[in-house]
Amino acid sequence: MVGVRIRMLPAAVVLFAVTAFAVAQTATPPAVVYLWPKGAPGFEDRKDVKENTTFTKDGVENQVKNVNNPSITVHLPAKEKATGAAIVLCPGGGHSVLGANSEGHAVAKWLADHGIAGFVLKYRLEREKGSPYKIEVHALQDAQRAIRTVRANAKEWGVDPKRVGILGFSAGGEVVGYASTRFDMGKADSEDPIERQGSRPDFQVLIYPGPLGVTKGPNGDPPPTLTKDTPPAFIAIGEKDGMAVPMANHFIALKKAGVSTELCIFAGAGHAFGMSKDAKWSPTVQGWPVRLTEWMAGMGFSKWG
Repeated sequence: MVGVRIRMLPAAVVLFAVTAFAVAQTATPPAVVYLWPKGAPGFEDRKDVKENTTFTKDGVENQVKNVNNPSITVHLPAKEKATGAAIVLCPGGGHSVLGANSEGHAVAKWLADHGIAGFVLKYRLEREKGSPYKIEVHALQDAQRAIRTVRANAKEWGVDPKRVGILGFSAGGEVVGYASTRFDMGKADSEDPIERQGSRPDFQVLIYPGPLGVTKGPNGDPPPTLTKDTPPAFIAIGEKDGMAVPMANHFIALKKAGVSTELCIFAGAGHAFGMSKDAKWSPTVQGWPVRLTEWMAGMGFSKWG
Protein backbone atom coordinates (compact mmCIF):
# COMPACT_ATOMS: atom_id res chain seq x y z
CA MET A 1 0.00 0.00 0.00
CA VAL A 2 1.31 3.41 -0.96
CA GLY A 3 1.99 6.03 1.74
CA VAL A 4 -1.06 5.47 3.89
CA ARG A 5 -1.74 4.91 7.59
CA ILE A 6 -4.23 2.23 8.58
CA ARG A 7 -6.15 1.19 11.64
CA MET A 8 -8.67 -1.63 11.92
CA LEU A 9 -12.13 -0.93 13.28
CA PRO A 10 -13.60 -3.15 16.02
CA ALA A 11 -15.45 -6.17 14.67
CA ALA A 12 -18.75 -4.66 15.82
CA VAL A 13 -18.32 -1.78 13.41
CA VAL A 14 -19.09 -4.01 10.44
CA LEU A 15 -22.44 -5.25 11.78
CA PHE A 16 -25.35 -3.55 10.09
CA ALA A 17 -29.07 -3.59 10.89
CA VAL A 18 -31.08 -5.74 8.50
CA THR A 19 -32.82 -3.64 5.85
CA ALA A 20 -34.13 -4.24 2.37
CA PHE A 21 -30.61 -3.53 1.23
CA ALA A 22 -28.86 -5.70 3.82
CA VAL A 23 -26.00 -7.85 2.60
CA ALA A 24 -24.02 -10.75 3.98
CA GLN A 25 -21.70 -9.92 6.87
CA THR A 26 -17.96 -10.14 6.20
CA ALA A 27 -15.54 -11.71 8.63
CA THR A 28 -12.85 -9.09 8.21
CA PRO A 29 -13.59 -5.56 9.48
CA PRO A 30 -13.02 -2.78 6.93
CA ALA A 31 -9.73 -0.92 7.05
CA VAL A 32 -9.57 2.79 7.80
CA VAL A 33 -6.94 4.58 5.71
CA TYR A 34 -5.83 8.06 6.72
CA LEU A 35 -5.36 10.27 3.70
CA TRP A 36 -2.23 11.98 5.03
CA PRO A 37 -0.04 9.84 7.35
CA LYS A 38 1.30 12.96 9.08
CA GLY A 39 -2.02 14.79 9.11
CA ALA A 40 -3.76 17.13 6.69
CA PRO A 41 -1.44 19.75 5.18
CA GLY A 42 -1.30 22.84 7.39
CA PHE A 43 -3.21 21.08 10.17
CA GLU A 44 -0.73 18.39 11.18
CA ASP A 45 -1.08 19.43 14.82
CA ARG A 46 -4.72 18.27 14.71
CA LYS A 47 -3.89 14.76 13.50
CA ASP A 48 -4.53 13.05 16.83
CA VAL A 49 -7.60 15.04 17.89
CA LYS A 50 -10.32 12.51 18.66
CA GLU A 51 -13.44 12.41 16.50
CA ASN A 52 -16.86 12.72 18.13
CA THR A 53 -18.75 9.61 16.98
CA THR A 54 -22.08 8.03 17.83
CA PHE A 55 -22.86 4.42 16.96
CA THR A 56 -25.93 2.40 16.06
CA LYS A 57 -27.10 -0.32 18.42
CA ASP A 58 -25.13 -2.75 16.25
CA GLY A 59 -21.88 -0.82 16.70
CA VAL A 60 -21.79 0.90 13.30
CA GLU A 61 -20.55 4.48 13.04
CA ASN A 62 -23.72 6.53 12.82
CA GLN A 63 -22.85 10.22 13.09
CA VAL A 64 -19.33 11.67 13.08
CA LYS A 65 -18.15 15.14 14.06
CA ASN A 66 -14.81 16.84 14.69
CA VAL A 67 -13.00 15.35 11.70
CA ASN A 68 -9.43 16.65 11.67
CA ASN A 69 -7.58 13.66 10.22
CA PRO A 70 -9.53 12.81 7.03
CA SER A 71 -9.83 9.15 6.13
CA ILE A 72 -11.55 6.58 3.95
CA THR A 73 -13.09 3.34 5.22
CA VAL A 74 -12.51 0.57 2.68
CA HIS A 75 -15.38 -1.77 1.75
CA LEU A 76 -14.23 -4.23 -0.91
CA PRO A 77 -16.40 -6.73 -2.78
CA ALA A 78 -15.62 -10.43 -2.72
CA LYS A 79 -13.04 -11.17 -5.41
CA GLU A 80 -15.46 -13.34 -7.36
CA LYS A 81 -17.93 -10.42 -7.51
CA ALA A 82 -15.50 -7.54 -8.11
CA THR A 83 -16.12 -5.53 -11.27
CA GLY A 84 -13.13 -3.20 -10.86
CA ALA A 85 -15.39 -0.19 -10.30
CA ALA A 86 -14.94 2.02 -7.22
CA ILE A 87 -16.87 4.86 -5.61
CA VAL A 88 -15.72 7.37 -2.99
CA LEU A 89 -18.78 8.08 -0.81
CA CYS A 90 -19.34 11.53 0.74
CA PRO A 91 -22.04 11.43 3.44
CA GLY A 92 -24.21 14.46 4.05
CA GLY A 93 -24.99 16.30 7.27
CA GLY A 94 -25.04 20.00 6.50
CA HIS A 95 -21.23 20.31 6.87
CA SER A 96 -21.66 20.11 10.64
CA VAL A 97 -21.87 16.30 10.99
CA LEU A 98 -21.44 13.25 8.76
CA GLY A 99 -24.25 10.71 8.38
CA ALA A 100 -21.67 7.96 8.22
CA ASN A 101 -24.05 5.00 8.33
CA SER A 102 -27.16 5.72 6.24
CA GLU A 103 -25.20 7.73 3.68
CA GLY A 104 -21.89 5.92 4.02
CA HIS A 105 -21.27 2.41 5.33
CA ALA A 106 -24.72 1.01 4.49
CA VAL A 107 -24.36 2.24 0.91
CA ALA A 108 -20.80 0.96 0.64
CA LYS A 109 -21.89 -2.48 1.81
CA TRP A 110 -24.67 -2.56 -0.76
CA LEU A 111 -22.25 -1.51 -3.51
CA ALA A 112 -19.69 -4.13 -2.44
CA ASP A 113 -22.35 -6.82 -2.65
CA HIS A 114 -22.87 -5.71 -6.25
CA GLY A 115 -19.18 -5.85 -7.12
CA ILE A 116 -18.33 -2.18 -6.59
CA ALA A 117 -15.67 -1.12 -4.10
CA GLY A 118 -16.95 1.57 -1.72
CA PHE A 119 -14.77 4.04 0.17
CA VAL A 120 -16.54 6.08 2.86
CA LEU A 121 -14.89 9.49 3.17
CA LYS A 122 -14.68 11.41 6.42
CA TYR A 123 -14.08 14.95 5.22
CA ARG A 124 -13.52 18.10 7.24
CA LEU A 125 -16.59 20.13 8.21
CA GLU A 126 -16.92 23.88 7.79
CA ARG A 127 -20.04 24.48 9.87
CA GLU A 128 -19.01 22.99 13.19
CA LYS A 129 -18.56 25.61 15.88
CA GLY A 130 -15.05 27.05 15.72
CA SER A 131 -14.13 25.14 12.57
CA PRO A 132 -11.11 26.48 10.63
CA TYR A 133 -12.15 24.61 7.49
CA LYS A 134 -13.85 25.66 4.24
CA ILE A 135 -15.98 23.45 2.01
CA GLU A 136 -14.47 24.64 -1.26
CA VAL A 137 -10.94 24.33 0.11
CA HIS A 138 -10.51 21.61 2.73
CA ALA A 139 -13.50 19.30 2.09
CA LEU A 140 -12.60 19.50 -1.60
CA GLN A 141 -8.96 18.72 -0.79
CA ASP A 142 -10.08 15.65 1.15
CA ALA A 143 -12.21 14.39 -1.75
CA GLN A 144 -9.37 14.92 -4.20
CA ARG A 145 -6.92 13.09 -1.95
CA ALA A 146 -9.39 10.21 -1.51
CA ILE A 147 -9.65 9.73 -5.27
CA ARG A 148 -5.86 9.84 -5.60
CA THR A 149 -5.49 7.33 -2.74
CA VAL A 150 -7.86 4.84 -4.36
CA ARG A 151 -5.96 5.08 -7.63
CA ALA A 152 -2.58 4.76 -5.92
CA ASN A 153 -3.76 1.52 -4.27
CA ALA A 154 -5.81 0.27 -7.20
CA LYS A 155 -3.85 -2.94 -7.70
CA GLU A 156 -4.04 -3.96 -4.04
CA TRP A 157 -7.75 -3.17 -3.82
CA GLY A 158 -8.70 -4.77 -7.15
CA VAL A 159 -9.80 -1.47 -8.66
CA ASP A 160 -9.47 -0.17 -12.22
CA PRO A 161 -7.90 3.31 -11.81
CA LYS A 162 -9.90 4.45 -14.85
CA ARG A 163 -13.23 3.57 -13.20
CA VAL A 164 -13.11 5.55 -9.95
CA GLY A 165 -16.17 7.68 -9.28
CA ILE A 166 -17.43 9.87 -6.44
CA LEU A 167 -20.91 9.97 -4.88
CA GLY A 168 -22.34 12.48 -2.46
CA PHE A 169 -25.56 12.95 -0.51
CA SER A 170 -26.90 16.42 0.32
CA ALA A 171 -23.89 18.37 1.68
CA GLY A 172 -21.68 15.56 0.41
CA GLY A 173 -23.15 16.24 -3.02
CA GLU A 174 -21.74 19.75 -2.77
CA VAL A 175 -18.30 18.24 -2.19
CA VAL A 176 -18.85 16.06 -5.27
CA GLY A 177 -19.83 19.15 -7.26
CA TYR A 178 -16.52 20.81 -6.45
CA ALA A 179 -14.49 17.63 -7.01
CA SER A 180 -16.09 17.18 -10.43
CA THR A 181 -15.19 20.67 -11.63
CA ARG A 182 -11.89 21.38 -9.83
CA PHE A 183 -9.52 18.56 -10.61
CA ASP A 184 -6.02 18.01 -11.96
CA MET A 185 -4.02 15.24 -13.57
CA GLY A 186 -1.60 14.89 -10.66
CA LYS A 187 2.02 15.93 -10.25
CA ALA A 188 4.21 13.44 -12.07
CA ASP A 189 7.38 14.62 -10.29
CA SER A 190 5.93 14.61 -6.75
CA GLU A 191 7.86 12.77 -4.05
CA ASP A 192 4.49 11.60 -2.74
CA PRO A 193 3.28 8.77 -5.02
CA ILE A 194 -0.33 9.52 -4.14
CA GLU A 195 -0.01 13.09 -5.44
CA ARG A 196 1.17 11.71 -8.79
CA GLN A 197 -2.36 10.43 -9.35
CA GLY A 198 -5.04 12.52 -11.01
CA SER A 199 -7.99 13.75 -8.97
CA ARG A 200 -10.59 13.82 -11.76
CA PRO A 201 -13.44 11.42 -10.95
CA ASP A 202 -14.30 9.13 -13.85
CA PHE A 203 -17.96 9.70 -13.00
CA GLN A 204 -20.01 11.67 -10.47
CA VAL A 205 -23.16 10.73 -8.58
CA LEU A 206 -25.31 13.45 -7.04
CA ILE A 207 -27.98 12.20 -4.63
CA TYR A 208 -30.27 15.07 -3.46
CA PRO A 209 -27.27 17.48 -3.40
CA GLY A 210 -27.17 20.95 -1.92
CA PRO A 211 -26.46 23.89 -4.21
CA LEU A 212 -22.83 24.74 -3.36
CA GLY A 213 -20.40 23.44 -5.93
CA VAL A 214 -23.32 22.34 -8.07
CA THR A 215 -25.65 25.19 -9.01
CA LYS A 216 -23.83 28.01 -7.23
CA GLY A 217 -20.45 28.86 -5.78
CA PRO A 218 -19.50 30.03 -2.27
CA ASN A 219 -20.64 33.45 -1.08
CA GLY A 220 -23.16 33.76 -3.88
CA ASP A 221 -20.54 33.30 -6.60
CA PRO A 222 -21.53 31.87 -9.99
CA PRO A 223 -21.70 28.06 -10.20
CA PRO A 224 -18.55 26.13 -11.14
CA THR A 225 -17.83 26.04 -14.86
CA LEU A 226 -18.98 22.94 -16.70
CA THR A 227 -16.97 21.72 -19.71
CA LYS A 228 -16.83 18.64 -21.90
CA ASP A 229 -14.22 17.31 -19.46
CA THR A 230 -16.67 17.38 -16.53
CA PRO A 231 -17.26 13.73 -15.53
CA PRO A 232 -20.49 12.04 -16.68
CA ALA A 233 -23.20 12.34 -14.06
CA PHE A 234 -25.97 10.34 -12.42
CA ILE A 235 -28.47 12.47 -10.47
CA ALA A 236 -31.25 11.27 -8.15
CA ILE A 237 -33.55 13.62 -6.27
CA GLY A 238 -37.08 13.74 -4.87
CA GLU A 239 -39.81 15.77 -6.55
CA LYS A 240 -40.56 17.55 -3.25
CA ASP A 241 -36.90 18.45 -2.63
CA GLY A 242 -36.24 22.17 -2.95
CA MET A 243 -33.34 21.37 -5.27
CA ALA A 244 -35.49 19.41 -7.76
CA VAL A 245 -35.94 22.28 -10.22
CA PRO A 246 -32.33 23.53 -9.89
CA MET A 247 -31.13 19.97 -10.57
CA ALA A 248 -33.35 19.75 -13.64
CA ASN A 249 -31.66 22.94 -14.81
CA HIS A 250 -28.27 21.47 -13.88
CA PHE A 251 -29.07 18.49 -16.10
CA ILE A 252 -29.69 20.89 -18.98
CA ALA A 253 -26.44 22.77 -18.24
CA LEU A 254 -24.49 19.49 -18.24
CA LYS A 255 -26.05 18.48 -21.54
CA LYS A 256 -25.19 21.86 -23.07
CA ALA A 257 -21.59 21.33 -21.95
CA GLY A 258 -21.54 17.95 -23.69
CA VAL A 259 -21.60 15.86 -20.50
CA SER A 260 -23.53 12.59 -20.56
CA THR A 261 -26.06 12.69 -17.71
CA GLU A 262 -28.91 10.61 -16.31
CA LEU A 263 -31.51 12.35 -14.13
CA CYS A 264 -34.02 10.57 -11.87
CA ILE A 265 -36.65 12.75 -10.20
CA PHE A 266 -38.80 10.58 -7.95
CA ALA A 267 -42.46 11.59 -7.63
CA GLY A 268 -43.67 12.07 -4.07
CA ALA A 269 -40.21 11.93 -2.50
CA GLY A 270 -38.52 14.65 -0.48
CA HIS A 271 -35.01 15.16 0.85
CA ALA A 272 -32.66 12.68 2.57
CA PHE A 273 -34.23 9.36 1.59
CA GLY A 274 -30.84 7.61 1.75
CA MET A 275 -31.22 3.82 1.77
CA SER A 276 -34.43 3.97 3.78
CA LYS A 277 -37.40 1.61 3.39
CA ASP A 278 -39.55 4.00 5.45
CA ALA A 279 -43.12 4.08 4.16
CA LYS A 280 -43.03 7.87 3.87
CA TRP A 281 -40.90 7.50 0.74
CA SER A 282 -42.43 6.44 -2.55
CA PRO A 283 -41.64 2.84 -3.55
CA THR A 284 -39.78 3.98 -6.66
CA VAL A 285 -37.22 6.08 -4.77
CA GLN A 286 -36.11 3.03 -2.83
CA GLY A 287 -34.73 1.60 -6.06
CA TRP A 288 -32.23 4.38 -6.76
CA PRO A 289 -29.19 2.16 -6.01
CA VAL A 290 -30.40 -0.28 -8.67
CA ARG A 291 -30.87 2.57 -11.14
CA LEU A 292 -27.31 3.68 -10.35
CA THR A 293 -25.80 0.27 -11.03
CA GLU A 294 -27.81 -0.01 -14.25
CA TRP A 295 -26.44 3.37 -15.34
CA MET A 296 -22.89 2.37 -14.41
CA ALA A 297 -23.22 -0.81 -16.46
CA GLY A 298 -24.62 1.10 -19.42
CA MET A 299 -21.74 3.57 -19.26
CA GLY A 300 -19.15 0.80 -19.05
CA PHE A 301 -18.04 1.58 -15.48
CA SER A 302 -19.38 -1.66 -14.02
CA LYS A 303 -21.45 -4.64 -15.13
CA TRP A 304 -25.06 -5.55 -14.54
CA GLY A 305 -26.21 -8.74 -12.89
